[in-house]
Amino acid sequence: MYQVLLAQSARKFYEKADSPLQRKLDRCFDALRGNPRHHPNVKPLKGQLSGSYRYRVGEYRVVYRVEDGKRLVIVVIIAHRREAYDR
Repeated sequence: MYQVLLAQSARKFYEKADSPLQRKLDRCFDALRGNPRHHPNVKPLKGQLSGSYRYRVGEYRVVYRVEDGKRLVIVVIIAHRREAYDR
């Protein structure tokens, strides 16, 4: 089991999101706790975000890193898909 931690910007997005989106994100975090790399909505990223993964939640993307030694999933970005990769 992995522990899911949200970076400050991801936490702010989560807190401002409406209830239906928060429930979808909660399901995403539950899936990441079990196995952060193998899920139909997970894709490894390339380029500037190489080493990170994205989880697709409808129109939104959850970008995260995995630290296997500490059993951590660190959510770096939660954003609409048109804005998620521009950072």
